Amino acid sequence: MNAIPSPDSLSTAAREAGVEPEQSMAPFLEQTRHGHVLVLTMNRPQTHNAVSDPDAIEALLAACAQINADHEVRAVVLTGTGKAFSSGGNVKTLRDQVGSGLGVPALSRHAYRDGIQRLPLALYNLEVPVIAAVNGHAIGAGNDLACMCDVRIASTEARFACSFIKLGLIPGDGGAWLLPRIVGRSIAAEMAFTGRAVDAFQALDYGLVSQVVAPEQLLSTALALAEEIAAHPPHALRMTKRLLREGEHTRLDTLLELSAALQALAHHTPEHEERLTAFASGRAKAIAR
Repeated sequence: MNAIPSPDSLSTAAREAGVEPEQSMAPFLEQTRHGHVLVLTMNRPQTHNAVSDPDAIEALLAACAQINADHEVRAVVLTGTGKAFSSGGNVKTLRDQVGSGLGVPALSRHAYRDGIQRLPLALYNLEVPVIAAVNGHAIGAGNDLACMCDVRIASTEARFACSFIKLGLIPGDGGAWLLPRIVGRSIAAEMAFTGRAVDAFQALDYGLVSQVVAPEQLLSTALALAEEIAAHPPHALRMTKRLLREGEHTRLDTLLELSAALQALAHHTPEHEERLTAFASGRAKAIAR
């Protein structure tokens, strides 16, 4: 039976890895509830909110599972602390966690599949709308993380880069699937082949983000949008997101069949009956507010 490591041994191991104990033990993700909206804040500014470390991955996966199980959550805002939304991979630990430090390519492949590649799957299957409030740099896997969200709002200080090529790598966590679906093939290819960073206004021009706001207005703008979304019937919200996801790869006739099935469910929800009655009785404006 393996002994449970003591706090002292964990601290020593952390120092040997070049990580301060406080950093290694600090929770990666903070959660704040605003009614039916959940704000997830990546809070590891000393790594620029890198998402490749195992505890960061596990924190995001656990949050996705929690949200899917909690039907009181109707919308999510994802943001970061410090100067970065997320720097993507932690270059200080990348070699040993998924790279040549593992010895053979097969182990690197499994490290990706069992690690960061679980994130796009979890966020893709998250049932509620997710808004990325991009407060700063979104680089490499950090750019991909923003692309995993349904809506992106950028601070004027945000920067976006599909920068893997600059490290002699490829988009290993789904970016090659996500980015072209958002900005189109030509712009995605330009970003991936050059690795150049684009500012918030260029990202707006590309369609990578839907709004650009001042840094001090970012969270309030994202929250306002999330609260507007969360005011709608929760079952219809979750089914609408599922349809949008399925529409990215499904034939029209197949999507129509799924739409008919989900619409049949929506017709039989109490929220639909309430809204229908309200419209019929002239209370529609009150509901809209």
